[in-house]
Amino acid sequence: MAVVAPHKAMILAAGRGNRLRPLTDVLPKPLMEVGGQALIEHHLLDLARAGVTDVVVNHAWLGEKIEAKLGAGDAYGLQIQYSPEPEGGLETAGGIVQALPKLTDGSTPFLVVNGDVLTDYDFAGLAKMALPDGVLAHLVLVPTPAFKAAGDFGLEDGRVVAEGGWTFAGISVLHPSLFAGLTPGFEPLAPLLRQAMAAGKVTGEVYFGLWDDIGTVERLEAARRHYQK
Repeated sequence: MAVVAPHKAMILAAGRGNRLRPLTDVLPKPLMEVGGQALIEHHLLDLARAGVTDVVVNHAWLGEKIEAKLGAGDAYGLQIQYSPEPEGGLETAGGIVQALPKLTDGSTPFLVVNGDVLTDYDFAGLAKMALPDGVLAHLVLVPTPAFKAAGDFGLEDGRVVAEGGWTFAGISVLHPSLFAGLTPGFEPLAPLLRQAMAAGKVTGEVYFGLWDDIGTVERLEAARRHYQK
């Protein structure tokens, strides 16, 4: 049996983090510490344990601090490349499109993780996931947290649909064909995913373990208290 090489991974780290101000006025959100490590470091170490060797990190706000902290990735057993974006960033899909040459040969899927979530999800399965023919994305969903008014998507027979009570965890495997015809520029991801969902081309799973969206000062403090227990 052929050994499947781990996919490359991208950590999305270009957000301004306005809801975490004033903390993010001087430090980018992915460098906020929980449990003695920056949020992005938790991901890097988990990805390395899953067998991933190559990671691309995009950045916009205070990106030089992210590069100074992480370096070339030696401390995490990884090779890290960076994809700098203009002020304000390129939104999720735009950032991925710009980084595609560093992520894939054009036919190989890749793993994507939001840099501002905290989770104990095991990336090992996604790191070598072979997407079924015609499938453009596989999303990890979680129970919708109390701070959200409604979920993002539904899940029916293993396929993600545009309406439902689950929340997108910011963890996915994406096929480069999802971005066919796009050029680097400001582009959100959700419309592309919804278009693919309408065609039945998005699979998914639900994860019930630890997952936090560190989007506000209050949620950051709550996560820190959890790690002190």
